[in-house]
Amino acid sequence: MNVLVIGSGGREHALVWALRKSPMVRQVFCAPGNAGMAGLCQCADILPKDVKKILAFVVKESVDLVVIGPEVPLTEGLADHLRAAGHKVFGPGAAGARLEGSKVFAKEFMKRHGIPTADYKTFSAAEDAMAFVRSEEWTEGFRVVKADGLAAGKGVLVCKDRAGVHSAIRLVMEERSFGEAGDTILLEEVLVGEEISVMALTDGETLIPLVTTQDHKRVFDNDQGPNTGGMGAYGPVPLTKETLARIDTEILGRFLAGVKADGLDYRGVIYAGIMLTSQGPRVLEFNVRFGDPETQVMMPLVSTDWAKLLLATAEGRLKGTSVRLRKGAALTVVMASGGYPGGFEKDLEITGIDFLSKDKDVLVFHAGTVREGSEPFKTAGGRVLSVTGLGSDLMSAREKAYDSVRKIHFDGAHFRTDIGAKPVGVSVGGIG
Repeated sequence: MNVLVIGSGGREHALVWALRKSPMVRQVFCAPGNAGMAGLCQCADILPKDVKKILAFVVKESVDLVVIGPEVPLTEGLADHLRAAGHKVFGPGAAGARLEGSKVFAKEFMKRHGIPTADYKTFSAAEDAMAFVRSEEWTEGFRVVKADGLAAGKGVLVCKDRAGVHSAIRLVMEERSFGEAGDTILLEEVLVGEEISVMALTDGETLIPLVTTQDHKRVFDNDQGPNTGGMGAYGPVPLTKETLARIDTEILGRFLAGVKADGLDYRGVIYAGIMLTSQGPRVLEFNVRFGDPETQVMMPLVSTDWAKLLLATAEGRLKGTSVRLRKGAALTVVMASGGYPGGFEKDLEITGIDFLSKDKDVLVFHAGTVREGSEPFKTAGGRVLSVTGLGSDLMSAREKAYDSVRKIHFDGAHFRTDIGAKPVGVSVGGIG
């Protein structure tokens, strides 16, 4: 079959890589793709928001399955348009995608269906939010300020005190740091524990958990600095059977029941950002697509044919399907432009990638790169590359990833040095 992947980042590069390995797949296309994918697929110069061009391309190239990578085209209803035209799509419709597109909608969904999460309050006016924070009703627990809408993974501000909450409200609602995403905000209680990423395939009737991973969102070592789209990840996370059982029952099971009860057309992946607290697992947020950079870890750890899995999800035939995992671990380190997630320089030459191409235990996924013909790759974004190391255990995967990162160079390159250095595993109140 022919498959079209929508998107242009490291996640989409990993999806293309995985699909190319399937004997079911004849041709992989990507719209718009990036320079690093060019050797694996045919890139089409079409933006994810250009529904008409995507529909025309699907017909012209006899595409059998469309896999939507990023959240924005999902929330804008690309899957609905494609399905209405009779095409098979991996990705939820706009109604289901609101679980990521609106944090308020997601919180109301969780509350309605008994999914454990942090307590919260919502505000659509800065003066009302400020008044609450000044009042006796406010407690020191309510120190998380979240923009309701999409903010590229950067719309969550964890504050130290009341003054910090005031500043965050002004930043989001008055200074408009995240644009329209901050029209409405949530003030949420802080959850203490270890954060993990849990993804599962679902066709709305059946749900199949995938490899559990841990992302590192802060830009600097030791979880310092502002939030980013993700600076690295590893998997699998060594969770106890009790923890996995609670996640499966209290979160994933209730999510699927909620999708059915609310009549949501959900055929894709659900990503739950979960905090392991002393009271049990609590959902921080839902995403409606594969995580980035978690996908760059997860794709090589699954031995089941990814094309088979994605097609079965799109066609509503997940019942009876199983996911087989490879032995060992994977760890990815994101190499970013200096200054990210703030301003950064572009068009800087990248060297060293070619030296790694023959190492079967190293995968380099491109995110923000460009290339002219046979010239060297150059930087073109904040997150430039995801370098994934594979190994028999986490330690060997980590060593492989960092040995490889140090062979790649571009001016101002920044990466965290502590990805996977403190894996989850110490028991926290019986959670693990």
